Amino acid sequence: MTEEDYVAVYSAPSRRKVVDAALVLTAMNIENHIGRAHREWLLWVPESRQVDAQQQLHAYWLENAPNPIQPVQAPIIDSGWPGVAGYLLVIWLIPGWQSHTQVDLHSAGALHAAAVVQGEWWRVITALTLHADLAHIVSNSLFGIAFGLFVGRYLGSGVGWLMVLACGGVANLINAWIQPDAFRAIGASTATFACVGLVPAFGWRRGFFRGRGWQRGFAPIFGAIALLAFTGFGSERVDALGHILGFVAGILTGLYFAHLNLSRISLADQQRAGGFALLIIATAWFFAL
Repeated sequence: MTEEDYVAVYSAPSRRKVVDAALVLTAMNIENHIGRAHREWLLWVPESRQVDAQQQLHAYWLENAPNPIQPVQAPIIDSGWPGVAGYLLVIWLIPGWQSHTQVDLHSAGALHAAAVVQGEWWRVITALTLHADLAHIVSNSLFGIAFGLFVGRYLGSGVGWLMVLACGGVANLINAWIQPDAFRAIGASTATFACVGLVPAFGWRRGFFRGRGWQRGFAPIFGAIALLAFTGFGSERVDALGHILGFVAGILTGLYFAHLNLSRISLADQQRAGGFALLIIATAWFFAL
């Protein structure tokens, strides 16, 4: 056969890909040879075998195409509103309580590093329910609603908020041991930043964003870090370390709970978990007073 009797059925910038295609045609007893034109490698076959060669290559590529990784469907445990309602009830109850008692709740319940180190453990919980002023409590209310809804939707309002409370308490405990003895802090923001870390970590580990490229897959984590950077730091009155510790605790909790089958947790168990969270807060204030 002359050169004019051959036609190119495949081209690629990589010689390796053209060699692989040539091996496929050789295995099917289709005569072929490899050539090069400019920056492209070409696979040539006799004109009479062009259609057959193209069909064989198409069938091979179709059979060996990688299966696209599909994202996991995000299961919804509940609406998330019961947990948010409980959260708002707790943090707004304290200002009302303060107006009807002679006890200085801020002195009794604030996170005081020296007092915590000396054994007043309840302060790591009671501090989460106290706020400096109206702007402070409104800000934490909005954050709690925005991210707490997702905590309740994916983990359940009971289990989810129990974990948020645990994250906030652990973060405050570590913070108290790290900070100077005179350090004091109040506010639910340590717990709300646990929400900010928990939800994206849980969704990423569960595979809710799988199959969309690593940039999109990590986007929720990047977004959470950006939110921490923009809102978790500020004036000297902001407890930046507490925010970071709460965020990290949320990330670790989200990664852990992503391995669990939460659908096996019944509504009664969710209610018990929510009740236990309220009991922890009530017990902490009992010791504080």
